[in-house]
This record gives sequence, structure tokens and C-alpha cells, in this order.
Amino acid sequence: MNDMERTLSIIKPDATRRNLTGKINALIESSGLRIIAQRRIQLTRTQAEQFYSVHKERAFFGELCDFMISGTVVVQALEGDNAVAKYREIMGATNPANADAGTIRKEFAESIEANSVHGSDSQENAATEIAFFFSGLDLVG
Repeated sequence: MNDMERTLSIIKPDATRRNLTGKINALIESSGLRIIAQRRIQLTRTQAEQFYSVHKERAFFGELCDFMISGTVVVQALEGDNAVAKYREIMGATNPANADAGTIRKEFAESIEANSVHGSDSQENAATEIAFFFSGLDLVG
């Protein structure tokens, strides 16, 4: 169990709007990852800006925050062997045109921005991102 990790997943507004939560969850679970916490929420602008603060100097920051508050999102904590890398593999490339067949983004993304899911990019960021949305009491592996 020494490779057991946790990662954060966000099912973005473009996917929740199209009622794809179950299909995305099925891909997550069939990959061997477990959903150990899940909540459907509407982010406020303050929350979106706080969550994406690492990007605040980037040109796309305002549009990203606008998009992430445009509808509900489903935030999830996932657990499994090498969860960070495994979930990034399941998500597929940021640009859906470059994503492999069978990945979430190839199957469901509408564009580079409306690409259906977010996943942590490192174990360190995963811990921070999970703590942003969930308390220890919520994480029930």
C-alpha cells in the first residue's frame, strides 16, 4: 500500500451541465481509483479565485474563474495506487484534440477550457486541493 495516494478531481460545469457525472465516475472507478469523497457545489468567485490563485498572473485567469462559477461542479477526492498520475492519464491531455481515445477529455470535453475535469498535478498539490474542499471527516475510504 506504499503507492496509495489521493488526488482531487473536479467535474467542471460543462460536464455537469450535460449530466455526465455518472459516466465520468464510471471511468474513474473502472480505472481502479475509488471515490472517497464527493460533493456537488456552486463555487463563488472568491472560492474560484482562491482555488486557482496559482494562475492569478496568467492571461486566462479571469476566464477560468468565470467558467468555473458558470454552473455547478462536482468535487471529489480519489484514492488508489499512484492516484495523481493515474487520474491524469484517465483525464487525457488538456487539449481534447490531443487526448487519447477513451480518456475523459477525448470522450466529453468541448474545448481546451471546457475540458470537463480538473485533476491535481502533484501529490503536494493534491493534499492542498483536497483540504480546500474536504475536512478529514469527509474522507471515508
